[in-house]
Amino acid sequence: MDKQDIRDLEFDELRRELEAWGEPGFRAGQVFGWLYRRGARAFEDMSDLSRPLRERLAGRFVLDRPEEVEHLRDDDGAEKFLLKLGDDRLIETVLIPSPGRATVCVSSQVGCRFGCVFCASGMPGFTRNLTAAEITNQALHVREATGRPVTHVVFMGMGEPLDNWENTARSVRTLNSPAGLGIAARRILISTCGLLPGLESLKTLGLQVELAVSLHAATDELRNRLVPVNRKYPLDKLIPALRDYRRETGRLVTLEYVLIRGVNDSPTEADRLTALARRIGAKVNIIPCSPVPGLGFEPVSRQEAVAFVRRLNAGRIRAVLRKSKGGGIRAACGQLAGRAAVSPKRGT
Repeated sequence: MDKQDIRDLEFDELRRELEAWGEPGFRAGQVFGWLYRRGARAFEDMSDLSRPLRERLAGRFVLDRPEEVEHLRDDDGAEKFLLKLGDDRLIETVLIPSPGRATVCVSSQVGCRFGCVFCASGMPGFTRNLTAAEITNQALHVREATGRPVTHVVFMGMGEPLDNWENTARSVRTLNSPAGLGIAARRILISTCGLLPGLESLKTLGLQVELAVSLHAATDELRNRLVPVNRKYPLDKLIPALRDYRRETGRLVTLEYVLIRGVNDSPTEADRLTALARRIGAKVNIIPCSPVPGLGFEPVSRQEAVAFVRRLNAGRIRAVLRKSKGGGIRAACGQLAGRAAVSPKRGT
């Protein structure tokens, strides 16, 4: 039988496993402490456990960590990590620092199957889902590599987290658990391109995580071009689903809107976005487009972006221009893995 990565287990699952071995329940807290607080890289490191227990854990589980292939630092403080998984697949993780906080942007899949036309993540296509351990390990790696406690986690890296719901949910619960990384639920954000079944699943999570929707257009005609999943889940289905989500969870929804020169940056598009956001009761993040070689999309000027935001604000929409970080290190998701010479071929 193949060994399971122990970080795929949630706290209660590990506790039940250890109790089935005849161990007291508090052993799970000791093991989790080593996994998520004390940075154990091998079961042998867990010095307050008996040797027979350490050997039994090693016989039943593995304790994998990604290999750092590249670590880039930008002048604005952002840091990007290219990480190699156990099967040699590559993913990206980004540290986004700001005063009093350290946000880690994690990937949830190798590649992406949804093909947003301005995003580098989907250019090679979809390879596979990440496991819960592989998602959580990204935050652990950043903490260890930088020495900074992780205060926030955003699922905005490679892949669509709601397309990998089970492993995303497992990772979120461990990130949030006091026995795990202890990150408050409201400091964890899940971003989706608008998968309606995934939104229904997210309602059942039972944690007050933040939700962001990659909108990028306020009409079906334009969104079909930019975000192809809109053809399956068009705005007349997405908007009611987001209203229901807000009503049932009490959580504010954020609409993410990448501003692209000559595509979705006109005053007319701003007015359409204002009307759409008002229907949901959502706030809006305007994001400067990150140019990706070969895609042909260009950002607007800062002055034009500010004018777009002010037009939303004039319509009484809470909108902000998100400061872009990491431009000097290709921090937009997929850009580093996409150009890496060691990038593996697509598989199953």
